[in-house]
Amino acid sequence: MLIKKFEPTSTGLCKVTPDSGAIFYIRKEYLVQIDFDSIFAGAEFNEEETSELLDAGLAAVVELKAITYLARCEQCRFNLTNKLIQKGFQKKYINQALDFLESKKLLSDSRFATAWLNGRRLNHYEGRTKLAAELAARGIGREVAEQALNEFFTENDEEEICRKAYEKLSKSKSGEKLTAALVKAGFSYKRVKCIINERGSTPEN
Repeated sequence: MLIKKFEPTSTGLCKVTPDSGAIFYIRKEYLVQIDFDSIFAGAEFNEEETSELLDAGLAAVVELKAITYLARCEQCRFNLTNKLIQKGFQKKYINQALDFLESKKLLSDSRFATAWLNGRRLNHYEGRTKLAAELAARGIGREVAEQALNEFFTENDEEEICRKAYEKLSKSKSGEKLTAALVKAGFSYKRVKCIINERGSTPEN
């Protein structure tokens, strides 16, 4: 490959115009063996080096697609990876791009977990156990989830959330079914019993 033009952009990506073939973009962080400073107009690369440049170009394509998802709302790495795989991108390019985005704090499981919990509470009344399971299902690591949950329940009283869940579920359930539904919603059996007793309802035998 002979480089006809090599132009930096404001995003840190560099536009590569080869003497033949399509224009593509690369980023220094996506190169493995090639010295970034060796890339300039007039530089020529052998087959192996060309393959590395094209690989860097594919990682850049994934990065740009990932950014379109991130521009809409916070994403977790697990879900974003799955979305990109569904678009047909290879895992190795996805990993390169997402590693870069994480290093620049553009992708953050911690930030996603906080945003997800705050959004979830608007329409759901759930306890810590259920929320922890939901975060785990979205690929959030235990330590990250624990920190997000601690912050969430510092600002939101789990007992009060349980009361709201009781008010909602008691409209259609009672007795053991109500107890089971509240436990399934992530509240401890002890807390559920306290709320039920407080509200003057006890499980049926």
